[in-house]
Amino acid sequence: MPVFAIPFPNFFDPIAVEIGPVAIHWYALAYIVGFLIGWRYSRRLAGVVPFRPDADDFDDFLAWAIIGTIIGGRLGYVFFYNAGYYLQNPLEILATWQGGMAFHGGLLGVVGAMLLFAWRRGFGVFALSDLVAAAAPIGLFLGRVANFVNAELWGRPTDVPWGVIFPGAGPEPRHPSQLYEAILEGLVLFVVLWLLARRPEVRRRPGVVTGVFLIGYGGARFFVEFFREPDAQLGFLWLGATMGQLLSLPMILAGAAILAWAIRRRPVEA
Repeated sequence: MPVFAIPFPNFFDPIAVEIGPVAIHWYALAYIVGFLIGWRYSRRLAGVVPFRPDADDFDDFLAWAIIGTIIGGRLGYVFFYNAGYYLQNPLEILATWQGGMAFHGGLLGVVGAMLLFAWRRGFGVFALSDLVAAAAPIGLFLGRVANFVNAELWGRPTDVPWGVIFPGAGPEPRHPSQLYEAILEGLVLFVVLWLLARRPEVRRRPGVVTGVFLIGYGGARFFVEFFREPDAQLGFLWLGATMGQLLSLPMILAGAAILAWAIRRRPVEA
């Protein structure tokens, strides 16, 4: 073992709760807790401004968000990260219990759910997306911590003192990139969006919180990818970038465009 290396904690187990034949993994628990906390937090934020969507609207949207996240996240992983395998084994697409979810796909799934839900309810989609964006870092934080507990999506080899030797990743210490993402995409981004979303003058310009989220997540993910091991089936792609970086660039550009548009438009009145 290198002098500066932290052995992976041997008390971690991918299974959080096991009752008879039913086993709930940490990753599934992260999704459940993330949705519940995010739902309650978004309901509180809905009361900051006196226009829709209100708390009752968000209660109804929760199921839409869950379905959009799961379907989009799974299909995103299938098509962005492992299309060749799943084209040859299409039935495996349904085997979600074997793992394989992609944030960028989940984002697209939620965007589709928000567009349809806002259209059916008759209010602006950015008023809804601001609530979703403000709560999203909660789930991102929990999901990345679950990735660390599962000893998956580890970082590149390193000689930093906090390098971790992950089981199944060879003898070299590696960046705990899951925790880097939990801090940047989760804690830091949550605080930034909380400072914005709690201000009525910001919320009266729908799209500001959404734009900042897209820029913040895309920038954090692009940065951490320099420390994260690329997916084995993809490796490095165009100009040495990873798939995560290539998918994050459109997010940053879209976020900048939405933010500029939201700042220029007239504030929404009650």
